[in-house]
Amino acid sequence: MKLLLIAESREGKLLGSSSELTCFAKQMNADSVMLLVGNDNDLPAYNGTLYLADPAQAGEFNPAVHKQLVLEVVAKEQPDMIVLSHSSYGWDLAPRLAVALNAAQISEVVEVKQDGLLVPVCNAKLRRQVKPDTEICVVTLQAGAFTPSEELTGTPVVVKLTADGEGNILFQGYEAAEETGVDLSKAEVVVSAGRGIGKPENLEMIAALAKALKGEFGASRPVVDAEWAEHSRQVGTTGQTVSPKLYVACGISGAIQHLAGMKKSEFIVAINTDKDAPIGEVADVLAVVDLKQLVPILTEKLSA
Repeated sequence: MKLLLIAESREGKLLGSSSELTCFAKQMNADSVMLLVGNDNDLPAYNGTLYLADPAQAGEFNPAVHKQLVLEVVAKEQPDMIVLSHSSYGWDLAPRLAVALNAAQISEVVEVKQDGLLVPVCNAKLRRQVKPDTEICVVTLQAGAFTPSEELTGTPVVVKLTADGEGNILFQGYEAAEETGVDLSKAEVVVSAGRGIGKPENLEMIAALAKALKGEFGASRPVVDAEWAEHSRQVGTTGQTVSPKLYVACGISGAIQHLAGMKKSEFIVAINTDKDAPIGEVADVLAVVDLKQLVPILTEKLSA
């Protein structure tokens, strides 16, 4: 099997998601080539062929032109799978490629299984295993699902591409999102609530523990979706990415989307009644206990 990996750059800087593409290819036990519209002085750590286009010519965001560049490499390399990050860039480009190639598209892959790829369904509450039925398929990867366990090394063999055409979109730049609510990324301690807290009233004890630890309280997506907490406190790929000195996960099972937003924390404590919850794989300490019993006791001892 051969994969075509589509790396991304933003404002001339290579994004770290390129390493996740490489890790995915390794897990697939597949050969790969990579394509990047980016600068030749900021290349990915990659041992293989890198097709490189100049963003000054191809545009940093120009879906029509980028699609043609990908199709050109597809014609040369004949890959079985085109792999992108599940980002705004990937969301836009992937379906264009799937239509152009009459290919199946599998979005938001979180794990490689022996007989297919695992994707979330029902608002990430369930997962299903899928397999393409076309000769070539287009895949997007959930952020954080294929993070390498160690820093990658390597120097690619660069093949320059020339972009033809201008497309019909004029990219004017990036606009920062308006900052609202609390900025969890600056907190040294974050105590987060998951649906395991049971009911919205129990959010108060999570906030109390965070206060006792002189930190901020956060929440998982199910808690925010249920409107128990405001979106500005959501941790995960669709919320904030945090890396505090201490992260306390209360009643959080550990979906890939949540782990991607907090697994760079220096020390992780998880409180969960399920000893096999995925959060335990990244936690330094896993307390298998009812959080409604433990959290008030912790808060009282810390406050004293």
